[in-house]
Amino acid sequence: MTLVTINDIKENPIVAVIRHATPESIVSIVGALEAGGIRSIELTAETKGVTQMIEKVDAEFDDRILIGAGTVLDPETAQSVIQAGADFVVSPTLNVDTIKMTKRYGKLAIPGAFTPTEILQAYEHGADIVKVFPASSVGPSFIKNVQGPLPQIPLMVTGGISQDNMNDYLAKGSIAVGIGSALVDPRKLNSEQDYEKLTEQARLFTNQING
Repeated sequence: MTLVTINDIKENPIVAVIRHATPESIVSIVGALEAGGIRSIELTAETKGVTQMIEKVDAEFDDRILIGAGTVLDPETAQSVIQAGADFVVSPTLNVDTIKMTKRYGKLAIPGAFTPTEILQAYEHGADIVKVFPASSVGPSFIKNVQGPLPQIPLMVTGGISQDNMNDYLAKGSIAVGIGSALVDPRKLNSEQDYEKLTEQARLFTNQING
């Protein structure tokens, strides 16, 4: 499998953060998102059966989908999701050992940080991209302000990102946006029509980026 790079994330900047999926539903969910133009997905690690789901997505979609694992709090979890096929590892906080484990396997490390000091520390410890979380607490201007003195650090944002504000964050310098329930909530996908609506929703997001 081709190693995922920062440029791959930049080219597919909408990261669909999927919680509450199941091994039975995950292929259909990712297929609906892909049909709507979304190629970056993040499966949260606290979800039961997450390694099985990563394996399924990896087998079904191969290089067409960038598969990440989110809410990774420790190096042991990072190792398990990477071995299952995760291309990138996302955390809500900064754990240096998790970064080291992720880099040991040549994968993208995306730890979470909230202050300029934490952002720089994450980068100095090997982060490829730093996730500003929760982004909605500071707003898009924070990204621009941080990029002033720290332009070398790629940033993405999650937490309160929606169709209404995602372009603001991207315009201010974020290279990607992580979007959860504003885009996909597996608990509400109960019929073929629901999956069709998910594809339509994904297309709305991607059209806004491309428009």
